[in-house]
Amino acid sequence: MKKVTAALALSLLAAACSKKDDGPSAPVIAPATERSIAQGQLVGFTAENGAHVWRGIPFAASTAGENRWRAPRPASGWSGTREALEFSERCLQFTNRYDEPQGLEAGQIVGSEDCLTLNIFAPADAQGKDLPVMLWIHGGGNVWGSAATYDGSRLAENENVIVVTVQYRLGPLGWFAWDELREAAETEADSAANFATLDLIASLEWVRDNISAFGGNPDSVTIFGESAGGHNVVSLLASPLAEGLFHKAIIQSGSFDSVSVAEAEGSDGNLPNASGDILSGLGVSTLAGLRALPVEDFLRPYWSEAGGFLDAPRIIEDGVVLPAGAMRAAFGDTQTFNNVPIMTGTNRDEMKLFYLGNEDLTKTMFGIFFVARDQDLYDAASDYASRVWRVRAVDQPASLMARGGHTDVYAYRFDWDDGGRFLFMDLKKMLGAAHAMEIPFVFNVFSLLGDADRIMFQKKTEDDRQQLSLTMGSYWANFARNGVPSASDAPAWPVYTAGGTSVLRLDAVSDGGIELMREPDSIDNIINDLRADARVTDEEKCLIGESIVEWVPMLETEVMGRLGCD
Repeated sequence: MKKVTAALALSLLAAACSKKDDGPSAPVIAPATERSIAQGQLVGFTAENGAHVWRGIPFAASTAGENRWRAPRPASGWSGTREALEFSERCLQFTNRYDEPQGLEAGQIVGSEDCLTLNIFAPADAQGKDLPVMLWIHGGGNVWGSAATYDGSRLAENENVIVVTVQYRLGPLGWFAWDELREAAETEADSAANFATLDLIASLEWVRDNISAFGGNPDSVTIFGESAGGHNVVSLLASPLAEGLFHKAIIQSGSFDSVSVAEAEGSDGNLPNASGDILSGLGVSTLAGLRALPVEDFLRPYWSEAGGFLDAPRIIEDGVVLPAGAMRAAFGDTQTFNNVPIMTGTNRDEMKLFYLGNEDLTKTMFGIFFVARDQDLYDAASDYASRVWRVRAVDQPASLMARGGHTDVYAYRFDWDDGGRFLFMDLKKMLGAAHAMEIPFVFNVFSLLGDADRIMFQKKTEDDRQQLSLTMGSYWANFARNGVPSASDAPAWPVYTAGGTSVLRLDAVSDGGIELMREPDSIDNIINDLRADARVTDEEKCLIGESIVEWVPMLETEVMGRLGCD
C-alpha cells in the first residue's frame, strides 16, 4: 500500500473546509516581561490568557557556511533590549502540501540556517519562583516543522510550569554521516553525525544557564516531544552528552530506532538516500566541494515531485552523540542511558492519519471528502499497524527498561476518537484517535488540522474534551514536577511492569473515561489476531502485512511468513 506522510494527510483534510483567516493581532511589548539573561536584556508580551511569552530567543549561532555540519556554536549577545515578540524563521526545509494554506506550493525550500531559537511561556507570576520546566521538541519526521506551531501559554498558566519550545536542524542538515566531515572536525562534537541532537543539547544547556530568569528551575527540566520529537527525546535519553541536562522525559508516539554509520553512508545495508549515494549523484568527493555547493543544490536531490521528501537516514549511531550500537539496546541497562523517570505512549489509531490519503484504502467524494473504500479493511489496516507502533514504542522498550531495573516507567494509550462529521466525511471513522491527536489535549489548545478543526473539535464534545485535556495536562505537569504522573479526581497511574500490565487508557468520560489497561501487546499477538480476523480476506491480510513491513522492514520474515504470504 502506498505510504502517505502525516503532513500530507493533514493538508488534504484541511483543504476540505478552507476559509480565510485574518490571524491574531501583532503582540505588544509588556514592560512586566523584561528580563536579563547572559546575552543581554529582552522583553516579551502577554498572551490572551495572561501568560508571559518570549519568542525567537537564539540559543546558538547560525549554522550556515562554515558552521554547517558542525556542532552548534554559542549565540551572540546583543546591546539594548531585544524585543522577543516574533518567532524566528523555521529551520531550512522543503514545503509540503500542509504549507499550501499559507500560499506555499509543495517542494519549495524555505526557512533559514539561522534558526536555532526557542520560545518561552511562563505564568504571569513566575518571576522569582522555581517552577518545573517542560521543553517541547516538535515533530515532522525530522525533516519539516517549527516550534512556532505550538502554543504553550495555556499549559504554562493551567499547570504553573514553564514551557519552552525549541527548533533544531532538519533533514540531511541535521543528520549526515561522511568520513570527510569526521576528518576535518575541529572538536570531538564536530565529528558527530547527529548535528540536530547536538542542537537540542545546546538548547538544554541554554535552559540550564538562563531559565531561572523566567522563574524556571534548571534542576527540574522535562523533555517531551511527539512523533519525530519523541524519537529525539529517546536519542537524548541515550546520549551521554545530555547527561544531567534534563530530569524527566515524555515520549509521545516516538521511536527507539537508529541506524549505523555504515548504513547512513551507504556502505552497508540498503537505506535510501544514504550520504554516499547523494554525494555521488552530486559529483562531490571532497569537503571543499561540498561546502562550495549552494545549500539548495545539496537539498534538491532529496525531493521528488511525485513522492515529496525522499526518506534519508536519521538518528545515527555515530559513537559521539550516541553510542556505536543500536539505540534501542541501550535501554536494557540503567548504566547505558540517562536514567530518569520516563513516560511513553501511543494513540490507538496512529496510522489512520497516514492512511487517510492512501488511495488503496480511501477515496474522495467531490474531490474533498475522504471516505473508506472498505471500512473494515481501513479499520483493520490501521488497527494492526497502530498496534505494531505501540509494541515498538511502548511495550518492548518499557519491558526492557523494567527488566533492566528502571522502575520509573509509565505508559499510556490515547483513545479519544470523537471527531465530528461533515456531509460525507466522518472523522470519528476516518481519523479516530490518530497520530498527533493527543497534542491539543496536552497543550489545551484545540488546534491541529487548520480550518478542519471546527469539524474535528465540535461544540458538542467541548465539555468532555476540556475535562480530558485538563486531566492530561495535570498528569504531564505533575510528572514534570515530581516524576510521578498524577491528577486530582483521576485514576492513579502505576509504573509499567515487565509483564506490561499497567498502561493507562486516556479517553473522555462519554467513552469510558480514564482507566487502567491490563493487557500487554506483542508482535506475536498482533500476527495471531490478524490471521484470525474475519473482517478481511486472506489477500487483504497480506496487504496489511505488506503495509506493516513497509514501515518496519525488519518484521518482513516474521509477519509475511506467518501470514502465509508470498
